[in-house]
Amino acid sequence: MIRITCQYIPFKNDAAFLQIKQTEVLNIPLYILFFYIHVYSAIFVLFAGFTQFSSRLLQKQPVIHRNIGKLYVFIVLFLSAPSGFFIGVFANGGFYSKISFVTLSLLWFYFTLKGFLTIRNKNIQLHKKFMLRSFALTFSAITLRFWKVILVYLFHPSPMDLYQIIAWLGWIPNLLIIEFYIYQQSKK
Repeated sequence: MIRITCQYIPFKNDAAFLQIKQTEVLNIPLYILFFYIHVYSAIFVLFAGFTQFSSRLLQKQPVIHRNIGKLYVFIVLFLSAPSGFFIGVFANGGFYSKISFVTLSLLWFYFTLKGFLTIRNKNIQLHKKFMLRSFALTFSAITLRFWKVILVYLFHPSPMDLYQIIAWLGWIPNLLIIEFYIYQQSKK
């Protein structure tokens, strides 16, 4: 993800993925701003999210866990999810891809907000469940690219067909896996 993000340094209107988004870049004034907010904030929430599931960090450095968690929540709620919603409205792949990315951003926002509100109410178990869901959606940045490589290698779909498929595969399996994990944990 760092390598992918570095493709967008310095700011350019035609770097990497933006080469196929020139209609949006040229005709929608805020598109490039929201795109870069999304790309740059994603790297921070991925890193922050990975640190939050360390029981060692939570036990030995709860203040660090809390501060990184606050940073994660702030970035998702005020930068990553809103910018994801905006660029999702203009996603490649047509209506179904747009629905997927908009739904992803709304669920990401909701799960993160609920995770924040539940910890403020001292409900640690519910907080953990919502933050697991939130990070499953954060992790879609990685799984989307993973599925893209696998599907291109195996099936060679057309670019727009590929985009419609990975729009959903990027996050639904993540969420199903986390829901299964939460369910299994509740049985213990």
